[in-house]
Amino acid sequence: MNFLKLFLVALAPVMNTLIIAVIGAILALDNIGILRKNTKKHLNIMVYFVFTPALLYSCLAKIITWRSLVMLWFLPLNILLRYIIGIALAWILAKITRAPRHLHGLVMASCAAGNLGSLPLVIVPAICKGRTHPFGYVDSCYHKGLAFTSLTMAVGHIYAWSLVYNILRIYTPKTNVVKFDESTKLEEINNLENFSKCSTTALAPIEEKSLSNDCIDQLEIECKVIDGQEKKVQVQEKSIIIKQLNILLCDKVNLKALFAPALWGAIFGVVIGIVPQFRKLLVGENAPLHVVQTSIVMLGDACIPAMILLVGANLLKGLKGLGKKIPLVVGIIVVMYIALPAIGIAIVKGAVHFSFISSDPLYQFVLLLHYAVPPAVSVSTMTQLLGVGQSECSLIMFATYSSAPILLTLWCTVFMWLVL
Repeated sequence: MNFLKLFLVALAPVMNTLIIAVIGAILALDNIGILRKNTKKHLNIMVYFVFTPALLYSCLAKIITWRSLVMLWFLPLNILLRYIIGIALAWILAKITRAPRHLHGLVMASCAAGNLGSLPLVIVPAICKGRTHPFGYVDSCYHKGLAFTSLTMAVGHIYAWSLVYNILRIYTPKTNVVKFDESTKLEEINNLENFSKCSTTALAPIEEKSLSNDCIDQLEIECKVIDGQEKKVQVQEKSIIIKQLNILLCDKVNLKALFAPALWGAIFGVVIGIVPQFRKLLVGENAPLHVVQTSIVMLGDACIPAMILLVGANLLKGLKGLGKKIPLVVGIIVVMYIALPAIGIAIVKGAVHFSFISSDPLYQFVLLLHYAVPPAVSVSTMTQLLGVGQSECSLIMFATYSSAPILLTLWCTVFMWLVL
């Protein structure tokens, strides 16, 4: 297949995404006012809590099996490499452009977290259903493409909220961070040692005991138990240090965001897919609970259009202040659409050369696509949660998504030309 035909094949799904995004932007105009601030907020909640987990569950439960899960081991590693390389290139870009420190995290997040959700889920199935069928039989290509892109979306979501979110937290100005009292934390640690069993008036003074250097210093505390008997509770310093680390870890890592509804949808989908008993119960036209699966699929089908509409509605904010940060925006575009795809080609081709991955052209195409997508929509959500860089994030989103119809289409064409 020649380059021009491949370009036309890659252009169709990108144009589909662009048209829906333009509709979202039109609906967000003040003269129309359908996608107002509150409407976008409620639609975003629906996408986050309902549509996304339903889509991940329905796709993974139907397609993923234990055998396919083992065969796709390189996919999570490929996404992790994309994140690490994106963070490194963004750090270099921030130093070259002398971006303000509070924007370093946003630059890293934009270059690291690619849109591994809505765009691959639109592009890959649309290419499979195209008139030219570059990847072979339509049904086989479509189902395999959904499996690859659904797993991509789940893994990308985990990396985004575990790596990128905490990078943004680190570079958030201290005025936006809730401070905590160290003495309060130490009191909470001491309270973990069952002091509720002791009367508050019966605490004896702490006795220091000198031990050899080979031993660990211990704190010996005497307390009076409720039944009137006294006994000694020994607390080792190692235990206190471990509890301090646990508390600090809970403060620094947003576990609630990490274990988001989308992740639970992916987990349930994988479990249903790899366990034969559950699969026979829910998946398939003859399954007893097939109506449940069908209902979840219907909810999941609303995810992609809703996400793209929200992207288009949020891009209008980026029209303001476009000329103020041109060097930084141009640098991010160069990283996203030139440096990362070139590095991705070297990584994927190297993996094929050393037989780390199979020779399936569609699988290789999805791995290459990881490196050529614009920033993830979740980055905008993170900036809103942390209250930092919201206007700059809208500017970056506008610039990168406006460049996607041309640059992303070109890279999709190049990727298909390389793997076919």
